[in-house]
Amino acid sequence: MAFPVHRPRRLRNDARLRKMIRQFSVGPQNLIYPIFVVENLDQPKEIGAMPGQKHWPVEQIHEPVVEALQAGVQAFIIFGVPQNKTSDGQSALGDDSVVARAIRHIKDKCPEAYLITDVCLCAYTDHGHCGLLDEQGRVANDASVDQLARMALAHVSAGADMVAPSDMMDGRIEAIRETLDANGFEDVPIMSYSAKYASSYYGPFREAAGSAPGKGDRKGYQMDPSVIRDAILEMELDFSEGADILMVKPGLPYLDVVKLAKDNFCCPIAVYQVSGEYSMIKAASANGWVDEREVVMESLLSMRRAGADLILTYFAVQVAGWLKGEK
Repeated sequence: MAFPVHRPRRLRNDARLRKMIRQFSVGPQNLIYPIFVVENLDQPKEIGAMPGQKHWPVEQIHEPVVEALQAGVQAFIIFGVPQNKTSDGQSALGDDSVVARAIRHIKDKCPEAYLITDVCLCAYTDHGHCGLLDEQGRVANDASVDQLARMALAHVSAGADMVAPSDMMDGRIEAIRETLDANGFEDVPIMSYSAKYASSYYGPFREAAGSAPGKGDRKGYQMDPSVIRDAILEMELDFSEGADILMVKPGLPYLDVVKLAKDNFCCPIAVYQVSGEYSMIKAASANGWVDEREVVMESLLSMRRAGADLILTYFAVQVAGWLKGEK
């Protein structure tokens, strides 16, 4: 035979055929849009390290939701930035917390929006850690778990459709599940940040949420980037304790972990395209080094290809708009 019978290019030459045989796609239904609500803020304010993203006052937090819904995005994860931070993070727990007020406001203006809340103490504590500290300045796991369960209950009582614990304390999924069930919220799902790594990609978010640790770091509870075996253990524990969706964070640098999750668990898998990933693409695009749309879509497709059912991304509204324009 003078030339191979199989010519893979046959299936690539025609744009119509390429669309017909694609294995993976990204749609608005796969995307969750993170939004930041800030207590006692007068006007929306651009987040310097995250071009295109804003801090929103409670009274206007529905505005990015309305825009996203019009583009086709229906799911949102809310991050709260309180005015007062204390050592015990008490401002996270009440029915008047910034997130609880934001939930009620959004539900009043946009009842069709699906609202997920981040459950973590880092933005509410004056020390910036994801849990409470003991007298020696160490994160006290079990005391923190109780606070996190109360925080989740406050969010759900205000109308949250799902809670997403991101603190990486041991046993917090079981505590939250038991607390929600005992209060009549057994149908509210939990999306657990199960494999959350101590990553250098979180920098812009810490500016956005005002959540950088005042002392030390989070390597004592977030996962070591050089260790993959812990991912399965963490996910097994969360799944057995009642998590309905398992999340890997960050995204692009941890696609091997996403694949591991997909291959080992029969529940939906989420991945978070974090602030550093977002800001790097924005910066490269602003300098003309990359085509923003092409790079964003390729990165999201890689996450879907690795096994992610859901993607938390600050590009959600842009992507939905791009896809809408294609139709």
